[in-house]
Amino acid sequence: MAKKPRNYKKEYKKFQSSTKSKKDRASRNKARAQAIKSGRAKKGDGKDIAHLDNNPRNNRKGNTKTQSKTKNRGHGLTAPGRKKGSKRKKK
Repeated sequence: MAKKPRNYKKEYKKFQSSTKSKKDRASRNKARAQAIKSGRAKKGDGKDIAHLDNNPRNNRKGNTKTQSKTKNRGHGLTAPGRKKGSKRKKK
């Protein structure tokens, strides 16, 4: 069964163009720039700046840390990709 092609224009209009999303993105970029300036990250290092309280607008130094992309973007998932706390079905 073929998947429908992804509609990027609709996706942008619905999510990424909202004021909240724009401010969150700008704050994430600001956190990254601060980490590069302080020497905690380098351009092209393949790392993310993780917000410990999951609030992208809280850029205090004690709330951010440098982390690999896989660790930072896997919130709530176990190693095989299942949600934390979900039980495996028995056969």
